[in-house]
Amino acid sequence: MSVRILALCGSGRRGSLNQKLLDRAVEGARDAGAEVTLISLRDLQLPFYDGDLEAESGLPAAVAGLKAQLAAHDALLIATPEYNGGYTALLKNALDWASRPTETDRSGLGSVAGKPAALISASPGALGGIRSQTALQIVLHKMGVMVIPNAFALSFAHQAFDEAGLPKDANVDKLVQGVGAALARIAGKLAA
Repeated sequence: MSVRILALCGSGRRGSLNQKLLDRAVEGARDAGAEVTLISLRDLQLPFYDGDLEAESGLPAAVAGLKAQLAAHDALLIATPEYNGGYTALLKNALDWASRPTETDRSGLGSVAGKPAALISASPGALGGIRSQTALQIVLHKMGVMVIPNAFALSFAHQAFDEAGLPKDANVDKLVQGVGAALARIAGKLAA
């Protein structure tokens, strides 16, 4: 049985630089033997987290679906854009909903706790989104997710891709695919 990785991007923008980078990391994970499921947080149409909504209606169906997807995978591969030094509201909202308790998961973290995750980011800025990775690590650690040291931040990303959405620099492509491959290896060792 191969390792199952859930890949998601914190950007919902069409033509997202982070989505392009994530696609390359996914390729690396697949080449390393992992089965990767790529989901769009935008397509899930999660409502903004609201305790009153949860108390009155329970978990929305889209949230239950997200939690089931997270539970069905061994690891997470996350591309995180940087908005004003942090990660996106789209990603934060998904994580907030994913951490909510259910009848069968009293802590709310059963779908993610103990799983490894790899972080990548792309930004037009000089730091490549590294601050968003740092901020995201804090939340993931709180949720019991083990962020692996293999990561990648692509600076000046608006100039880094060709018309086909591939990195112009072969070394960038190798490095970001290496993050996906490392996550597949680590998740495989943890699953064994």
